[in-house]
Amino acid sequence: MYAQDELLPISGLQHLLYCPRQCALIHVERQWSENWFTASGRLMHSRTDTPAEELVNGVRIVRAMPVASHELGLFGVCDVVEFRHGQPLPVEYKRGKPKAHQADQVQLCAQAMCLEEKCRVKIPQGFLYYGKERRRTTVEIDASLRKTTEALACQFHEMIRAGVTPRGEYNHRRCAACSLLDLCLPQRASRVSVGKYLDKALLNQEKEE
Repeated sequence: MYAQDELLPISGLQHLLYCPRQCALIHVERQWSENWFTASGRLMHSRTDTPAEELVNGVRIVRAMPVASHELGLFGVCDVVEFRHGQPLPVEYKRGKPKAHQADQVQLCAQAMCLEEKCRVKIPQGFLYYGKERRRTTVEIDASLRKTTEALACQFHEMIRAGVTPRGEYNHRRCAACSLLDLCLPQRASRVSVGKYLDKALLNQEKEE
């Protein structure tokens, strides 16, 4: 079980699965830059980012619900949670279309597991809504997806504890879509420890003085 001050953002799991170096740049080095993809995604979430609650056809809909799991060591905000006959089902909104990797499914699974801890119920499925397709995709929160999510949560915590930014592995399609491309420089990146980098910088400063 993780303490409150040890909880990490759910979004980090998606960053980690997409690219470990991107994850470290954002969550270890605290770097960020926005591009068209991130800006359009932020605009799409503008409605769900505002806390609200309503009843539609007997379904209780809660927007921007904060959740956390001390077992996973994660916290975040569900875009939408629909309560059907008391059963909470998370709905995550995405700008584009379904991806080849599992980043979106893992993020949704983490939200579901946080909701389970909050509501003390078992959540069998959730939904991903893709703006480009304008339809929902049902995601089964099964044992395999849960295991993947748990493993990534552990890796994420290990990365934060180690404070190490992995070497970049250049992939044209993936890197071209990344808002951190100019900060990352993946074709020239090498494995760098944040602590060692700062120690070296301080040592150079002392020599200059």
